[in-house]
Amino acid sequence: MKLLLIEDDASTARYVREGLAELGHACDWGQTGLDGLSAALTNVYDAIILDRNLPQLDGLSVLQALRSEGHTTPVLILSALCQVDDRVKGLNAGSDDYLAKPFSFTELIARLVAIVRRGSGTVAATTSLQISDLELDLLGRSARRGVRRIELLNKEYQLLEYFMRHAGQVVTRTMLLEAAWDYSFDPGSNVVDVHISRLRAKLEHEGESPLLHTVRGAGYQLDAR
Repeated sequence: MKLLLIEDDASTARYVREGLAELGHACDWGQTGLDGLSAALTNVYDAIILDRNLPQLDGLSVLQALRSEGHTTPVLILSALCQVDDRVKGLNAGSDDYLAKPFSFTELIARLVAIVRRGSGTVAATTSLQISDLELDLLGRSARRGVRRIELLNKEYQLLEYFMRHAGQVVTRTMLLEAAWDYSFDPGSNVVDVHISRLRAKLEHEGESPLLHTVRGAGYQLDAR
C-alpha cells in the first residue's frame, strides 16, 4: 500500500513508518497539518493515518478540508484523544475508522486493510489481483503462477503489486521509484532495473509466456500479450 502518515511526534512516526516498511508498504510523512494536507492533495494514497493534535492545522480541520475537496481516500484517525465524544467527532468529520493511542501495530495494519478494502467497493478487488495465470494475494502477501508458488522479497512484492494495479499500462522508472522506494534512491541509479530483472526471472520460468515487458525508452509493462 502507498500510505500517508500525518503525525507530529517524530518517535511515533518513526515507529509506524519502520513497521510499514518491514511489511513492504511505502509511507510518506507530514509532521504538521499543513504539510499533511498538501501531501494528501498532491499525491494519491491508498489510505491516510491522521493524528488529531497537530501544529498549524489540527487533524479534524485537515480531514474536513480533504472531504470538502471531494477526496474519498480512506482515513484512519490515530489519536490519544480516545473518549467516546472524541471518536464520534472524528467519525462525523469524515474518518473511516478511529484508533486510540497507545496502539497495537498489528491492529493498526488490520484496520488499514479493512478501510482500504471497504473503499474499493468489493473484497476481491482488494485482497486479490490477477492477470492471466498470475495471481497476487494482497493479504497473504503471496504470489502464484498457475500452481507454482513464487517467493518474493519485499521490494519485489511492492513492484509486482504496482505492476498488477497498473496492468497494461507503461510504467516508468520514476513511477516505480516513487511506489517502492519513496525516492530513497537516486532516480539515476540502476536499482529499478536490477530488481525488475530479478522479478522477471521469478515470474517467467522456462515454458511460461512472458508477462513483464521492457518498453524501450519508456519503462516497463505487465501484459499477457
